[in-house]
Amino acid sequence: MRDLKNNSFQDRASASLEAKKALLAKMKAKPAVTAEPGTDRASIKAAELAEVRAKREAERAERRKAAAEADALRREIEAFNAETAELELRAKQKAARDARYAARKQRRK
Repeated sequence: MRDLKNNSFQDRASASLEAKKALLAKMKAKPAVTAEPGTDRASIKAAELAEVRAKREAERAERRKAAAEADALRREIEAFNAETAELELRAKQKAARDARYAARKQRRK
């Protein structure tokens, strides 16, 4: 700390003025940090948003494709099962008809 006893009015006034200047400099608005030219925050955010949306849409399309394939496979299995059931029914009907025919033939003998 400075020696207070041998200070003149001029010394005290200049010290006060320097202190006031320091306070003003501290309170002064500092220049804002600016982004590099050509990079706009809004455009960067829009690009990131577009990227996320595209990724989500690709995932949705993949899920839709998988669901469509599963549905087609399910329909194919159902058609196969229906065809198999019909063939089994026809075979049973033919066996029953053949049994009736054989029984009728047996009675005639």
